[in-house]
Amino acid sequence: MTTRSEPEPGRPDPGLSALVSERRQLINLAYRLLGSLAEAEDAVQETYARWYALSEHQQQAIESPGAWLTTVASRICLDLLGSARVRRERYVGEWIPEPLPEPTEWINGRPGGATADPADRVTLDESINMAFLVVLESMTPAERVAFILHDVFRYSFAEVAEIVGRTPAACRQLASSARRRIRTSQAPAAPTAHRAGIVRDFKQAWEAQDIEALVGLLDPDATATGDGGGLVRAELRPVEGAELIARFFAGLAPRAADVTILERTVNGQPGLVAEQDGVTVAVYAFQVAGDRITHIWAVLNPDKIRPWTTD
Repeated sequence: MTTRSEPEPGRPDPGLSALVSERRQLINLAYRLLGSLAEAEDAVQETYARWYALSEHQQQAIESPGAWLTTVASRICLDLLGSARVRRERYVGEWIPEPLPEPTEWINGRPGGATADPADRVTLDESINMAFLVVLESMTPAERVAFILHDVFRYSFAEVAEIVGRTPAACRQLASSARRRIRTSQAPAAPTAHRAGIVRDFKQAWEAQDIEALVGLLDPDATATGDGGGLVRAELRPVEGAELIARFFAGLAPRAADVTILERTVNGQPGLVAEQDGVTVAVYAFQVAGDRITHIWAVLNPDKIRPWTTD
């Protein structure tokens, strides 16, 4: 049993500091589980609300507040994932996870010149790129939670079992199944500079409406998926094939003469952002295999790209 020590006069309560320091870990966990920064923040908020709803005696009886917060946040996310599947079945068009900007560009959750609160940042690594998150969307909620907790956050299967309400053996099978999905869908990672060069070439060919150059940059079986959420115009189904994708993007250029395309980091990977009158109107994430683009994810839903626009 742990006991809360009294803070010295003029100094913060160390127990409170420890709780606040867990926020970044919880945001990182919840975003990977939910694929939505807004939903992740809500889940973490609910987690803290449940902590402060406990009596002081109940709080003191908890050996590891950090572990307690992680368990509660994971269970909240597990419940949300179940209801999210129902909501996404009613979603207009394709649903793509919310894209994240480079943390150094954040200010109060938005890009800008000042430094963001580190507690509100999501650590960008290979488990956060768009291709990875899209595969996670194909998993069952239990698979997703077991895999993220064990393979990404290094929780033991015994700890995962306590969180998801299954046996350690069952959790091991869930994580193994999720791992297979990841392996079969992920392309070998190319160096960042190489990927950035491919994306830059795509941007230049797009702006020039050079269909031949665009086709040369795209894998013959490439797929482009848009997410407008029914709020802005976007293709309701993925565009498939290099030729069709090239013509689609080339056709966008004349209609977007006042749009500026910028090179940006999207979920830790080279990507593009479209701005109109200083407002971000689309965020593009790419998957590159070798010298070709295999997937493009275009997020146009304004609710999902608010963190990309400064006020």
